[in-house]
Amino acid sequence: MLPLALVAAALLSAGAGVGATGIGAASRPLDIETFHSLGRIGAPVVSPNQERVLFLTSFYSHAENKQAVYVNCLDISSGSITQLTENRPGLAVSNPLWFDDNTIGFVRKGALYRQELGPSANATVVYDPPVPISNVAFREKEGVIAFVAPVYPNATLGESARLALEGARRRDSAMVYDSLWARHWNEWSTPEKHNVFVAPLQHTADGWRFGNETNLVAALPATHDPLMRWHIDDYAISPTGNAVALVARPPVENSTWSTNVDIYLVPTAGATRPRLLTAHVDGMASAPAFSPDGRFLAWLQMETPGYESDINRIFVYDIATRQTTAVAYDWDLSPHSLVWSRDSKGLFATAASKGCNLIFAIDAATGKRQNLTSSGAASAVRPVGDDKLLYIHSNVDRPGDLFLLSSRTTTPRQMTQINKDRLAGVHLSPAEEFWFAGAKGDRVHGWLLRPFGFDRRKKHPLALLIHGGPQQAGTQSFSHSLWNPNMYAGAGFATVVINFHGSSGYGQNFTDSVRHRWGDYPYADLMRGVDYVTSRLGYIDKSRMAALGGSFGGYMVNWLNGHTDRFRCLVSHDGKFSTVSGSYSTDELWFPDWELGKPWVPAARAVLEENNPERFAASFKTPALFVHGERDYRVPLTESLSAWSMMRRRGVPARLVYFPDEDHWINKIGNSVRWYTEVLDWITQWTSTEAPYRIR
Repeated sequence: MLPLALVAAALLSAGAGVGATGIGAASRPLDIETFHSLGRIGAPVVSPNQERVLFLTSFYSHAENKQAVYVNCLDISSGSITQLTENRPGLAVSNPLWFDDNTIGFVRKGALYRQELGPSANATVVYDPPVPISNVAFREKEGVIAFVAPVYPNATLGESARLALEGARRRDSAMVYDSLWARHWNEWSTPEKHNVFVAPLQHTADGWRFGNETNLVAALPATHDPLMRWHIDDYAISPTGNAVALVARPPVENSTWSTNVDIYLVPTAGATRPRLLTAHVDGMASAPAFSPDGRFLAWLQMETPGYESDINRIFVYDIATRQTTAVAYDWDLSPHSLVWSRDSKGLFATAASKGCNLIFAIDAATGKRQNLTSSGAASAVRPVGDDKLLYIHSNVDRPGDLFLLSSRTTTPRQMTQINKDRLAGVHLSPAEEFWFAGAKGDRVHGWLLRPFGFDRRKKHPLALLIHGGPQQAGTQSFSHSLWNPNMYAGAGFATVVINFHGSSGYGQNFTDSVRHRWGDYPYADLMRGVDYVTSRLGYIDKSRMAALGGSFGGYMVNWLNGHTDRFRCLVSHDGKFSTVSGSYSTDELWFPDWELGKPWVPAARAVLEENNPERFAASFKTPALFVHGERDYRVPLTESLSAWSMMRRRGVPARLVYFPDEDHWINKIGNSVRWYTEVLDWITQWTSTEAPYRIR
């Protein structure tokens, strides 16, 4: 494991002086086209000999409205990068992996390919399955491959392909449900479920030979309802390939209001029965990780039934002794990823902390912790060799790139600059942090970006971005989503993010405090935060403010409309309008049950109504833009339709932007271009703001 003191000294300076934007010489804002042209980098995959790293890079072509996703190879010693697969719009690969030190693999259109290491090598098919596969892992020494595939009950891959073809020839389209969880997130339940398979894969003189696959989920306790079957959220394969840890949601009728997710340890050879490792806990388990020596399995565990934002605890299971131990149980932050150190003595975790996403080193024996970063957002941490860490790091003013930390140096080494050319001359504003007294007298954290063309002598409009959750946080990362703060700063707005009560990264009590208080503490924090910045920053025009949010942020925008008229306009993306109708119609019922209560229980109904934006519909008077996707089953379309219809009937300016092919998010880049066009056009018009570039 890396020496903590050396790691900390090096990583605390991560990002300092590594600006990729050239702000001092910047001459243009981050506009809609430039933003969507920026490349995105995938998680690093380290070679068996620890000398090279594979990573995906993706770019969007505006001309063709298509994305190219291809594999690059980084030589860690020299820093040289070689493109291994074709960079062509519409051609996408996923799941890069190593077959050996000189052979890579990847998935394209659901099939597994292999390719010799080199820029001009040809790719050949290793396995072209009857149904698409994903999440492939390979253990070279043991010749074992694992993957995920959607299959029908008690059916092989081939039988599942045949059943799917027969289903497509049906004379009717009816779908019949008796048990709940008829739909989840963005799709309706079907008999096909994702299962984990293993198979032998060996390199012979005649090439790579793929053997018969085994369904590991079939080893779990039997279930008879074809729709209520085991759902595998994730898995990890041991270093020796002899076992797989499955993250499994039990097939029970109350799955829509139960957060129970278990960890099973399943032998790949089928010699013994699967072990249930989380039998006495009814919370969510996640992120299984085997130690490199194969002795231990670590995972993250929530312990409160029904609460999806409970604190994650770290547990370590000794595979030989079958003993489970809590590690760093006194930690008040909630980690969301785990990876072992190369010596199997420690863990690296990422966790939200005060508006950042930081890396922490944890001694597995003592629980001693050391935070290794102090700013921005780190993800995809991978140990390399005995003394290095590779990870993706970004900040509000710098898109994500790969960084390498060595215990022999004091500064992380930036290994990639995938957007250097695209951001030449583009201004990206850094975050300026502030704290203020919020609800309950607690200190509440926020940050602000100055607008493009900032002039202290002038008045600038303000855009308030409200994060979702509510148990999430606005982090100082470079987001490629709808809520990148520099997209609003680039349009001429002083942009404010406030991590109100309920936000993660400020201790679990702060996160828990928002239960039953959706319209109370967050609203107070937002208003006090706006008061704080407008009273201290004379360049902000408090008569020209806009508020925008998605999911819980959209709910809060609707709440604002019924409680204040201080904003010129509002934008609600996939926001709940009625806590009552939303409670009945959402897919994961444990969420409203925990947060506000069951609507048919009188005491809970009072809480729901107390926090219900629809109850204040008569007070809505601020022009509002509503954006919603048809396939959003978390917050169904009727929520925005209802609010928009009410405002139109009452003569209050309102507009609806509807995406028939999107869900709770905007996933297609072409749709994201249109989303930003509609949103920025709306807020600039209503705040009388002249954007520094043409939006439409």
